[in-house]
Amino acid sequence: MADVEKLSLTAITRTQLDLARQSSSGRSATTVFGGHEHTLRQTVIAISASHDLDEHANPGEATVYVLHGRVRLAAGDVSWDGSHGDLLIVPNAPHSLEALEDAVVLLTVAKHSQ
Repeated sequence: MADVEKLSLTAITRTQLDLARQSSSGRSATTVFGGHEHTLRQTVIAISASHDLDEHANPGEATVYVLHGRVRLAAGDVSWDGSHGDLLIVPNAPHSLEALEDAVVLLTVAKHSQ
């Protein structure tokens, strides 16, 4: 029989947002599933208002599910705004993520094989 684990994304959202608000970078993150040894990785990322994740490469197929607040995903001259409940498909290009207000997202990445 397989082991089943349950996590409260609501509780993780609260905790990570509190940590982001206290951090000088305005960010906090925790991996909730997977990791370096897995293909699939899910990370809860909190970003306080007016902070961002600088432009970076896409490590593989990825989505951003907005758990709280509003964000802007930008790639080059194109951007997409997302709010609570929105799923943004991360383009296969360098991109950034800005918090338009205090925000928490669930980043899901399926890494490409090296």
